[in-house]
Amino acid sequence: MDRLLKDMENESIFIIREAYAKVKDLALLWSMGKDSTVLLHLVKKAFMGNCPMPLVHVDESYEPESMIAWRDEYVKRHDLKLIVGQNKQALSEGMGPHLGRLTCCNALKTVALQQTVKEHNIQGLLVGIRRDEEGSRGKERVVSPRSTDGAWKYKDQPAEIWNHFNLHTPKDVHLRIHPILHWDELSIWEYIKSESIEIIPLYFARDGMRYRSLGCAPCTGAFPSTATSVEEIIEELKQSSESERAGRAHDKEEAYALQKLRSQGFM
Repeated sequence: MDRLLKDMENESIFIIREAYAKVKDLALLWSMGKDSTVLLHLVKKAFMGNCPMPLVHVDESYEPESMIAWRDEYVKRHDLKLIVGQNKQALSEGMGPHLGRLTCCNALKTVALQQTVKEHNIQGLLVGIRRDEEGSRGKERVVSPRSTDGAWKYKDQPAEIWNHFNLHTPKDVHLRIHPILHWDELSIWEYIKSESIEIIPLYFARDGMRYRSLGCAPCTGAFPSTATSVEEIIEELKQSSESERAGRAHDKEEAYALQKLRSQGFM
């Protein structure tokens, strides 16, 4: 592992350990994507190969079947505790992308996450977002205090100076903690290569297409690609100028779409 990756790893592990020491009822938000899987790997490195907290997956019911099958097999094989959150009422009432992608995302992701946090008394969530991934995420802090409904006030955030993070908060304040905020897409893949991290196969090209960002099937598109290995993905990224989230439908639906969703409590 090169020096830059090692420094990034050390900073992330420091944040994870600080959060675990100071936040009661901590969980890890896991989408099965490359970023949250790297975050899970970092948590295990921080605690001698163990993951001392549950994983939370928000199941919209529209993910590809292969994702759910991979999730269940991975969790069983690695002996992980998994909490699956789902807005069953909205699904029973017919919620779906046909009602508008932002409406659907709010109901099946944001509200489902809020319900899960409340049901399991989760005070803090480790979340694998990165500043370079999307504009609103570039405005985030490492520690993001939220109201009880998970709302994010992006214009009113605590300052973070010299790695002093505001983890001393009242019990009724929900925290989102972002240990890999300083990483970028290329460094994620270089770390996956360096650490030989197991990644869901959807990232690798099949029939000339692969995914760069994972989500529900109706809203997430694949890219033309011939990259069938981590090494080939790294080389492909070095040559690409296309946005990582160009395949996400709700990002295209209207300006600042994701920022609006995140201000309401979306990840």
